[in-house]
Order: sequence, then structure tokens, then C-alpha cells
Amino acid sequence: MIDKQTRRNFLQLAGAGAVIAGLKPAFGAESADTKPGKAKFNLGMASYTLRKFNLEQTIAMTKRLGLKYICLKDFHLPLKNSKEEIEKAATKVKDSGLVLYACGVIYMKTEADVTQAFDYAKNAGVKIIVGVPNPELLGLVEKKAAEYDIKVAIHNHGPGDQLYPTPESVYEKIKGLDKRIGLCIDIGHTQRSGIDPSVPAEKYADRLMDVHIKDVDAATGDGKTIEMGRGVIDIVKFLKTLEAINYSGVTAFEYEKDETDPLPGAAESVGYTRGVLASI
Repeated sequence: MIDKQTRRNFLQLAGAGAVIAGLKPAFGAESADTKPGKAKFNLGMASYTLRKFNLEQTIAMTKRLGLKYICLKDFHLPLKNSKEEIEKAATKVKDSGLVLYACGVIYMKTEADVTQAFDYAKNAGVKIIVGVPNPELLGLVEKKAAEYDIKVAIHNHGPGDQLYPTPESVYEKIKGLDKRIGLCIDIGHTQRSGIDPSVPAEKYADRLMDVHIKDVDAATGDGKTIEMGRGVIDIVKFLKTLEAINYSGVTAFEYEKDETDPLPGAAESVGYTRGVLASI
């Protein structure tokens, strides 16, 4: 019988070893799809992690981590850019070998914001907007989602957020809407709300479109992002839950710590996750 601490140490070692595999593309090794083991989902990058870096640097660091999928925040793909500028940036991502699968988080506070978000996503060639539309705009969002055939994954932001603090607060507002309106569960903000993120992932599996994965140092409102495997989230349980519900979207790393030097902690987090997936 392996006790909890021994298992945790094993997983940390497995994750640390997998960091090396995660960095292989930087040294000329073949870049592979990051579907580990029997998981049906892909690992990706939420570019807020790399908010202090330009698009070229963000692409390079994402590839160095061995990740193939990326969701661009407007630090790297400005909302105000012209159609031509957005298309050029999206082409740069594609030509690098990455898949630009989503954009966001995008806040939508007015009708004009909603229209801008959908035009922006269309020009970038993405099929998912990770967004925070004001609740009174959800009818318009639903209409645009059908018109553009683009999904909107609403992101929960944890304690103190007035719109969508928890996955449940999102689901209750969208459950009667078009199925193209769903959830991006941020597991860090969910845990900071005192909720085991595996619970809403399973409960709202039919609307789960995107995941922001991270760890936090406390299950309280003032919890902070920490390298995965060092915090309080049961990452093993969460990844098992994603497998159990046959989640087939992207699980994107959003490492908010060390904004001027995020690569070491992000690499540890990616490696830890790969180690867990290899062991379950």
C-alpha cells in the first residue's frame, strides 16, 4: 500500500522527469501532439502566462514546452487590430506549427464588444472565444454564436467576481441557451472558491468547452498560483475526471506566477501534468 505522501513524491518525481520531455522541441527533437497516455484531450497554453512577452517569444516558449495548442490573449493578438493584422498574426502562429484554437479571455460589456469579439475570432480563424460577457448580453451572444458558428466558453474568476465567480454561476445563466455557449473552468479560481474543480467538471460535462489548469497554494480567496503539484488542488483526481467524462477539448496551462520569468515554473507544471497522466 502506497501512502498519500509517498504517492505524491512519486508523482512529483515523474512530473520532474517529464519536464525534460516537455523541453525536447527546443533542442531539435521531433515535436509531438501532447495527448499523453489514453487522455482524449490536448494540453495547451493560455497565453496570459506569457503576458510580458511578445508574440514571437510566446510562440517560441510555447513550443519549447512541447505544447501544440494555444489560446491568445489580446496582449499577443490585440482586439483593436485590423482584419489584416489579425490574419497575419494568426498565420504566424499556424506557420510555427502551433494550433491557434481559441482567443481570450475577452470581456464583453456592450453590444459593440460582442460584435467585435466575434469578428475578431472569425478573422483569427478560431472556433472558441474564452469570454466574460455581461449576463444581459447573453441573448446577443447566443445569436452571434449561431450566426458565426463560434463557441463561447465563459470563464469563472473566483471569489469577489461579480459576474461569474464559479462554474455553477456560469451554468445557471446559460443552461437554456444554445449549446455553443458553455464553460471554461478555471480550476484555480474554482478551488479558491472552496469548490473541488472535479465536481463541476463532471456535473457540467455537457457544456465544458475549455479548461484553464493551474495549482493554488490555498483554497481561499487569497490563494495564489503555484507550480502544479505543490498546491492544494487534487490534480490527479481532476485529470482522472477529464478522462472519465471523455473531455476532448484543450486543457490550457495558465501559470500566473513569475510573470517576468514564467518558463521554469510553467515547465515544472507541464512536466508534472504529463507525469500524472502517464501514471493514471
